[in-house]
Amino acid sequence: MNFRRPSIATALLIASICQPRAEEGLVAYKSLTPELALDLARAALSSCRARGYQVAVAVVDRFGVTQVMLRNRFAGPHTPLTASGKAWTAASFKTSTTELNATSQPGMMQAGIRNLPGAVIIGGGLIVEAGGSLVGAVGVSGAPGGDADEACARAGIDAIRDKLEF
Repeated sequence: MNFRRPSIATALLIASICQPRAEEGLVAYKSLTPELALDLARAALSSCRARGYQVAVAVVDRFGVTQVMLRNRFAGPHTPLTASGKAWTAASFKTSTTELNATSQPGMMQAGIRNLPGAVIIGGGLIVEAGGSLVGAVGVSGAPGGDADEACARAGIDAIRDKLEF
């Protein structure tokens, strides 16, 4: 009978220790819903249209996988691929493509990222954050310059900002 009590106590101790370890093997994350990603893309596209720009807008999830692609009918044929590349690059490096452009000029320490397959280091890619977590990124291509692309991307994020605060 004396052996039974320590065995039960030992079993309970082991069970309580093993439970947290199982949970440590899982990761929970926030992500944009397809509807919210579409709202962001529509708002960015609308912002560019209002300025007279024909663009493509891509929204990717936190891993860089495309969720939404919208292209104005007169946007150049290169714009969807460029917009997707900007969004992927922003998500991958967790920063805006404008900032990456500034920190990866030839001769700088990060210049090598310009040679990575798929990286598009031109202004117009922004990360989307909610509650301090990366939830996706948006890329815009087709406006006259990266600054104009970025302004449209920012307008898209601003349009859904109230829905990002979970």
